[in-house]
Amino acid sequence: MNTGKIIRIGGASGFWGDSSVGAPQLVQSGQIDYLVFDYLAELTMSILAAARLKKPELGYATDFVSVAMKSVLKDVVAQGIRVVSNAGGVNPEGCADALRALAAELGVQVKIATVTGDDVMPLLPALREQQPPVAELQSGAPLPARVVSANAYLGALPIKAALDAGAQIVITGRCVDSAVTLGVLMHEFGWQATDYDRLAGASLAGHIIECGCQGTGGLHTDWQAVPDWAHIGYPIVECAQDGSFSVTKPAGTGGLIAPQVVAEQLLYEIHDPARYLLPDVVCDFTQVRLTQTGPERVQVEGARGLPPPASYKVSATYVDGFKTSAQLTIVGFDAVAKARRTGEAILERVGELLQQQGLGPFSATHLEVLGAESPYGPHAQPAAAQMREAILRLTARHPAKAALELLAREIAPSGTSFAPGTTGAGGRASVSPLIRQYAFLLDKARIAPQVTLDGAAVSVPNQPPAPVEQAPEAIESIVIQEAYALPAGVESVEVPLLRLAWARSGDKGDASNIGVIARKPEWLPLLRAQLTEARVKDWLAHLVQGPVTRYEVPGIHAFNFVCQQALGGGGMASLRNDALGKGMGQILLAMPVRVPMSWVN
Repeated sequence: MNTGKIIRIGGASGFWGDSSVGAPQLVQSGQIDYLVFDYLAELTMSILAAARLKKPELGYATDFVSVAMKSVLKDVVAQGIRVVSNAGGVNPEGCADALRALAAELGVQVKIATVTGDDVMPLLPALREQQPPVAELQSGAPLPARVVSANAYLGALPIKAALDAGAQIVITGRCVDSAVTLGVLMHEFGWQATDYDRLAGASLAGHIIECGCQGTGGLHTDWQAVPDWAHIGYPIVECAQDGSFSVTKPAGTGGLIAPQVVAEQLLYEIHDPARYLLPDVVCDFTQVRLTQTGPERVQVEGARGLPPPASYKVSATYVDGFKTSAQLTIVGFDAVAKARRTGEAILERVGELLQQQGLGPFSATHLEVLGAESPYGPHAQPAAAQMREAILRLTARHPAKAALELLAREIAPSGTSFAPGTTGAGGRASVSPLIRQYAFLLDKARIAPQVTLDGAAVSVPNQPPAPVEQAPEAIESIVIQEAYALPAGVESVEVPLLRLAWARSGDKGDASNIGVIARKPEWLPLLRAQLTEARVKDWLAHLVQGPVTRYEVPGIHAFNFVCQQALGGGGMASLRNDALGKGMGQILLAMPVRVPMSWVN
């Protein structure tokens, strides 16, 4: 048990739109030294860029100032709690100005720093001319013409510099989500940019709290075991000098702190657990150990680090036509069949109207019947087709806004023209620009992070060049057991994977990753034998168009499956109801696994 200096950090927000209860709950707990916020999903940047075009003073996550900080700023200052947030979006200085106005209104004084330099838009003309040309990370596509936003994922060094200079609140633009935590710990412990194992441990701490309550029982596979959702606690990490930490939450709150909960979040959206690429460090989480050390406390240790890549990842967004999505509710016998026929009739009618008006066909359409287990494809239960209430969901893309407005107008007539029991149109669907994501790499030398503290520039040290070779120090390795094959003659039975494992899924562009953790370590060899890449690919074939890669995570008895071309384009580009792959893990948990009969009891 580490008995030295401990820094306590609370994660108050997992995205722009998270509950307003997080910041007050953490501040009032008296259990934190720092409060950090994560607001920026990839598409959030394009939304903020559009907002700033309309009003130059906007372009940041306004809730950070008007809701979160308004509720806690006085207490934060009184308790000496420091705050780090990426709420700055595309306008960190505008966010800082709004916060200064709030501080003046509340009669408090606070030192506010901003981190900028992540905006890559000024570099686009040169990038279009460079050789070799810019290529999208997953598809290899060239840089699109109508880019709306382009921002590099900065690291923790500018945040550390701001805190070193005395900032009480640091507001950044785009940075990697875990950097708001890593920057705090680099400042507090005086870590160098080459302390890779410590940086990896701190980055994992940031990763555990960056999605808010997902680290304290939110989205947990065994949801019935998580008490008091209404008062669920937001996560706190208590971090030590060596990079290890404990996960906990405010006393008396709901939620669940347990190794399986932390393990689910550890695997969330990280792709290769042995090489999780961040701007400050390449993390190896394969031998992380999770230990329950109290009723509401899990100790985390064993993260390893290697030198960071020479490039920043840039997340860009661009406009690619328009999109709309509309829903109808169908009630009564054969509701699913009626919903499908309704959707097909609408698309046929509108297709003919588009031809008549010379607008051309839809770029893509998608018909789903919610309530009929549409995401399960061929694995849907037969009884689902007999539901007596179903929701028709129609989504389409088209280069012309007028074509989708025509589709939106033709939804409501179903209420008097087609299936009995049609209701719930809920007004005409809106048409919005279709924003696609585009990710590429950019040499770090072309980006210059800048820090300003109340108008004065703060020096940001350059990240030192990584050594050519960096071998981690030897640690006790965790033996990977051989795959377990059922012996001939052993009585066996099929059970859903849910009986043997916990799982959580998420997205990165058009890729979905599914973390699968064995409920018992001794069950992992059987899962290794049956949960192969080929079998997972086959089970999800109706959703996944690209390859499936399985990564081992022996420290927590787990696998991480990365499924490429799995989300119909991902984000706003996807026509699916589950555009972010949140249900993919649930679908995999329904896959049958054959086990010895003796295990069932």
